[in-house]
Amino acid sequence: MAEFNKDDVFAGLKNVYDPEIGVNIVDLGLVYDADIEENGDVLVTMTLTSLGCPLGPVIMQEVNNALRDLPGIGETDVKLVWSPAWNPDMMSEEARDELGIW
Repeated sequence: MAEFNKDDVFAGLKNVYDPEIGVNIVDLGLVYDADIEENGDVLVTMTLTSLGCPLGPVIMQEVNNALRDLPGIGETDVKLVWSPAWNPDMMSEEARDELGIW
């Protein structure tokens, strides 16, 4: 059984920032889910702010890097999805405040 839970995964992912926006991917609402297998493997389901986001590969690598120090972590993978499509309404209140969106 994994030594961490979904909250730990999301906390780790708060260290991954969208380089163009400067806000972490969790508060931006880009991370939809994290599935944890008993052996510690993690599948992060997420999206990007746009279909043609040029920094998508960088963000996906940073997701893997952010999780590698979790105790008992196995393999990490990112499933990029486009449905539901991201929109600014998915941002947390903190992200909205940071970007000046009311």
